[in-house]
Amino acid sequence: MMTSLSRRRFLGATAAAATLGVAPGKLAASVSDATGPADLIITGATLHTMDPSNPLATALAVRGQHILAVGSDADVANLKGPNTALIDARTKTVVPGFIDAHSHPLLAEDAISANVNLPRISDVQAALVAKASQTPIGQWVQGTMYDDTKFEEGRPLTRQDIDEVVPDHPVMVRHRGGHTAVVNSRALNLAEITPATPDPFGGRYYREAGELTGKIAEPAAFQPFERVGVWPVMDRATRQQSVYLASQNMAASGLTSTTDSLGIIDNFIAYQDARAAGEMDFRLSFMPLFGSEVYEGLKLARMASGFGDDMLRIGAVKFLADGSASERTMSRSTPYPGTSGDYGILTATQEEIHAAVGDAVAHDFRIGIHANGDVAIDMTLNAYERVLEGWQGKNPRFRIEHCSLVNESLLQRIKSAGVIPAPFYTYAYYHGNKWDGIDVRASKFFGPRNTRCAGF
Repeated sequence: MMTSLSRRRFLGATAAAATLGVAPGKLAASVSDATGPADLIITGATLHTMDPSNPLATALAVRGQHILAVGSDADVANLKGPNTALIDARTKTVVPGFIDAHSHPLLAEDAISANVNLPRISDVQAALVAKASQTPIGQWVQGTMYDDTKFEEGRPLTRQDIDEVVPDHPVMVRHRGGHTAVVNSRALNLAEITPATPDPFGGRYYREAGELTGKIAEPAAFQPFERVGVWPVMDRATRQQSVYLASQNMAASGLTSTTDSLGIIDNFIAYQDARAAGEMDFRLSFMPLFGSEVYEGLKLARMASGFGDDMLRIGAVKFLADGSASERTMSRSTPYPGTSGDYGILTATQEEIHAAVGDAVAHDFRIGIHANGDVAIDMTLNAYERVLEGWQGKNPRFRIEHCSLVNESLLQRIKSAGVIPAPFYTYAYYHGNKWDGIDVRASKFFGPRNTRCAGF
């Protein structure tokens, strides 16, 4: 029986089909190459093959883990069997699965946090109150997916906003960018952070008129809070469920391959659990965090970048050199406008970056360094160029994660070294309104025009 699908159901079905292994040269395979009936046939579609010699088709036939044929509806008709599932995709478009080269599928921890991706500060307050009502007094309450520029009030969240509604729990509301958060007074007291506490290297406690606002930035500033109190914990089953939910969301958006670009041991186990249970439908490149338990364990086991299979594979090791473009903490050569010498935040020294690259290479890992600002990108390239000088063999294709604020010199160095930038094009959607606060022309951000002009 032919099934007609809504757009949402169609996206999920075709994205699941697109996870199937297929070499580029087989996308336009002829029907004569296939034997036996198909498990799935899609007809009536506008199908973009990405093959210049055969760019459009209307039908697709799939068996098991392979695409049998792409062509016209008539071309695949003889592959129909008594148990073949049929999808009528008239008015629908089919494309190969999308690949997200930099993602954090499990970072939000929705299962143990209040989602505060909301339009008003009062809405955030209500969400935190609801979460606090489910949390024993004195234990941490978490908010996630906060964005400081999206509120109708036209201002960011402060510790006073949280104190007003949740005074008896320590609270941390994490920014969707992952590099800043807002905490309340109870949290500051618990961590013993006062206006006189100096900013650590690689971190910052924000102040106005000498008083703490509650905003904190980067790992060094987070650490005093993470060491105190009772934090909510995601158990193994919950993390596995989070992989399943991420898989469903990705399929609905056409994402079939992605990364975990801040890999920790609990997530590595969760991906394996979900896969064993048949709940992970996306391919994953797992990027172990430098210095983490999983990275050290992989080194001991002599497992390095490339180990794994087509569904779960070890990628580049992840290291962080600076802050965030979306949260205005990336390290830059000129100060942020309207500030008295705020150049952003470096989270590593040049010596530490050299050491991380050297350690990764010594253990046969590729490396991807988070570097948003031009200062951090320069430092990252210094380390890559040093290791690559006199390199024998295939270029290791080191990565620069985000690679946001560039100039002509940096672009040429990236190209010459064979380094792979992994930019966030969703920045334009989620954070485009913040560029006024960064005061740079769009031409200085890594994007298609810059790559073309630089000859990438």
